[in-house]
Amino acid sequence: MEERVLAILQGVRDDVDFEDETALIDDGILDSFDIISIVGDLNDEFDIEITADELEPENFNTLDAIVELVESLS
Repeated sequence: MEERVLAILQGVRDDVDFEDETALIDDGILDSFDIISIVGDLNDEFDIEITADELEPENFNTLDAIVELVESLS
């Protein structure tokens, strides 16, 4: 699953090292448009629905956090 999530992230921002970055939101690396794209792609790829309640920085600051969110909704 991590590889699939990583591919989605790299499809949105191929200039970011998602495997090593630990503050994607807190450091402003991903902006709101990036998050909208990522959420849409994750919803489609994994047949889940990420709601507004889940749009917290801690769910999107790292690759591991995003994978954990997707797994919790699958």
